[in-house]
Formats: sequence, structure tokens, C-alpha cells
Amino acid sequence: MFPARSARRALAIGLAACLAAGAFFAAACGGDDDDDAATPPPAATTAAPAATASPTATPAPTVAAEARPVLPAKVTDKDGKEITVSDVSRIVVLNGDLTEVVYALGLGENVVGVDTSATYPPEAAQKPKIGYQRSLNAEGILSLQPTVIIGSELAGPPAVIEQIKSAGVPVVLFKTVASLDDVSRKITDVATALGVPNRGKLLAEQTRKEIGEAVALAKKATSKPRVVFLYLRGSTTQVIMGKGSGADVLITAAGAIDAGAEAGVTGSKPLTPEALVAAQPDVILVLTAGLQSVGGVDGLLQIPGMAQTPAGQQKRVVDFDDQYLLGLGPRAGKALMDLVKALHPELKG
Repeated sequence: MFPARSARRALAIGLAACLAAGAFFAAACGGDDDDDAATPPPAATTAAPAATASPTATPAPTVAAEARPVLPAKVTDKDGKEITVSDVSRIVVLNGDLTEVVYALGLGENVVGVDTSATYPPEAAQKPKIGYQRSLNAEGILSLQPTVIIGSELAGPPAVIEQIKSAGVPVVLFKTVASLDDVSRKITDVATALGVPNRGKLLAEQTRKEIGEAVALAKKATSKPRVVFLYLRGSTTQVIMGKGSGADVLITAAGAIDAGAEAGVTGSKPLTPEALVAAQPDVILVLTAGLQSVGGVDGLLQIPGMAQTPAGQQKRVVDFDDQYLLGLGPRAGKALMDLVKALHPELKG
């Protein structure tokens, strides 16, 4: 997606607070799954009854989270192939965003290896590393004796994936998420593969609810700022992002205009003074690590052309953690809500 290799890496790297804790699932079902997160459970753990129920109507069935994985589990991968998973005691996750999903489903204690893009939750960063998601090493992964490997189509290179499959380990790769509508699918796909489909349904529903709340708030905004998403890594990598960045989906849902996409940028293009001035952004959106790499807000404002934009003149710079903004996982609704409030000051009251 990025022309620069480092840029591609960062973008490839999205908890629902009410459902993220394994402790919640264990408490709800009498099991003893992962209890990494400390967030208390929501008041209800079952699906809501039909809104139009009548005295004679059949109540909607409830969904209860599994006390423990139900195996064997069957799941369909990105190529339409059905894969059977019989053991989830040792999970290796190839992508950071999917690691977050596995933890949110309460199976963090079963994870024995993650890639370097796995930065959330903090416990995941302490797990053995298998390399970066696009440049994996088969020997390192197999040395962890995984019983199942979960990843997205970004994982590779392909030869490594084939080598792992030939060793007899179930490898489940899913399609990447391209929209907010796909977030629930990501969650339920992973949950199905790991034998906890009901946990997935509950977490997906909570995430959908949070996304819906953020979108509803954005519709109340009276402003419609022009936003440019910049990918920065020091002075060597500075690009304007557009369609397909991942952030474009959130910017639009947040009730703003993605100035990069509007300018016809697909993927990215080099950051130049002319491009900045032409975009006339009201807000500069960046990743926190990228902002730090250029010396913070003061350093960002020194980039040629920045001072000639409304955003530069008003010092309107919004930054988010890489995985929080771009992970498009269980925290997508929270990230979108934070973005809505950051872009529309009139909604903070």
C-alpha cells in the first residue's frame, strides 16, 4: 500500500472494553479462561430480545459465551477452503490486529508467538516474536510447536506459509478488513476458527454497537473538516495517504473529508509543499510514532508547506497510536468515537 517499505509495514499493523476480558467470559460461563484485562463485564451477556415482541411472540434466543473452546472447529479461509482446527492450546498469530482479536476473545494465555506488529494488549508484546508479518520465518514459527496458526492474507512471504502448511500445522488465513462493516466478520472469523463462535458473536455485536454510536454522533456535527492523513518516519519517509489507507474509512465515517482521497490519491504519494497547499487541510492526522519521529507538533509544523495550510496555521494536529487507529478490530468503535470528537470540537460538550 505504501511505496516505501517501512510505510507498508506500519500500515499493515484494530478493546471492546466490555467484552475484551477473558475474565468476563470465564465469569459468565463458569470457565477459567484468560483474565488479562481488568475492565468489568457489561451488565448483560445475552442477546437482546426482539424489539417488537408481543405477548404471544417467541422470545429471541439468547447467546451464551463458551466456557472453553468447542473443538474440533471448522472454518472457511480466504480461499474458500474449509479447515479443521482440533487444538488451540498453542496459538501463533501472524498479524498484530488479529492478535488483539484473540486476546479480546479471552484466549490470550494460549498465544505462544506473535509478530512484531502486535502491540496491544500490552501482554501480547511480551510473547515470543516470530518476525514481521510480511517477512516471517518458518523455522522460528514451527519451533514454538503451534497447534494452530491464525493470520490474514497480508502474512508472508507465500513460500513460508506453504512451508508451515507442509509441516502439518493448521494455518488459517483470512481476508483483510477494508471497511467498518468488515470488522464484525474479522472477529467472528477468528472466533469460529478457535472454537468460540458465541464469544465472537457477543464481541462483534458490542463492537457494532460502539461503531454505530460513533457514526450517530458524527452525524450531529455542524463542521466538516478537511483531513489529511500523513504517514511519517523521520525525514526519510513522508507521504500523503489517500484511498485504501485504512484511515480513509474512519475519516469519512467520522463526518470529515479525506483530502488525500479527494485529491485522487490511492495508497500514497510523496509529501510535497505543493500537495499540502493544494489539499488545504483543516486537520493533520498522523500516527503517534510518526509524529514523534519528526519531533512532535513543532517538528511537524516545520515541514515545508505546512505553515501555508489552515491546519498548520491553527496547529490542528491529531495523532493516534498505530494499531488503535488502523487495527479495525474490537476497539474500532472506540477509535472512531475518539476521532469524531477530535475532528468536531463542537461535539465535546
